[in-house]
Parts: sequence; structure tokens; C-alpha cells
Amino acid sequence: MNPGNEIEIQTMKSKAKVYLSGPIFTLGEIAWAGKIKAEIEERLCERLGVFWPYEISAGSKEEVYRENIRSLDGCDLLVAILDVPQVNDGIAWERGPHVARGRKVLGVRTDLRRAGEFRSSRVNAMIESSCIRVKDSEELLAELERLLR
Repeated sequence: MNPGNEIEIQTMKSKAKVYLSGPIFTLGEIAWAGKIKAEIEERLCERLGVFWPYEISAGSKEEVYRENIRSLDGCDLLVAILDVPQVNDGIAWERGPHVARGRKVLGVRTDLRRAGEFRSSRVNAMIESSCIRVKDSEELLAELERLLR
């Protein structure tokens, strides 16, 4: 496999796993993330499993933290929903260890507003530079399929 273009699946006998990171504080954010999760599962269910922290948000903060870390550690890819004026702490934090391990991050940003330090920036430079940027869910699905080849 070419490490620049394809992912190394942890075990060839199992599905690749994606961690779906994004804000889950409003009904709109939950609906959007749920739609992305459903589209990934519908189109790539044979090859890719999705972990969404929203689905395990019960328990103490320590239990939620441990489960999120365990799940993040077990994922091959991270999909970060970046449709906020300022990327929230959770997304930024989850992205860090994933990038440090050499794993791919796909950043979905449908928001047309500029943000970040440079004229061409859509989000913070550190976030934007560590992601494969996609503009919508269709482009996300196409990029996931390309990475899974």
C-alpha cells in the first residue's frame, strides 16, 4: 500500500474503522453528524465501521473519556466535521493524537465563511493543514472510497 494515498487497515480480516468527530451540542449539529454517519454506513457498510461519540455519551465524564480514547485508538481514520466558525476543543484534541500516529483525517467543511489566519483559510491553519479537506458529504464518501482501495 502507498502510505500517502491509502490507509493501512489494522487487521485485513476486519473492516476499517472511522471515528466521527464533530460538535454535538445542538439538534442541528446532531442531525448533520447523524446524516454523515448514515451515509457512510449506507455506502461503505461492507468495508467501514463508524464510531460516533454521541452514541456513547452516557456515564461519568471519566467513563466517556476512556471510551472515546479506546475508540479513537482503534480507528484507522478520523472524519472531523468542521462546520463551525471556531473548531471546538474536542475536535482539535481528537485530531491531535490521530495525526501524531500517522493516521488520516478528513475534514468536512460545508461552511463557506473564511476563518483562520490566512486569506485562503477555512479553519485554523493547524487543523486545516492536518486534514484532507472535503466540501460536502458526497466528496467525503468519494475520498473514503479512494482511501479504502
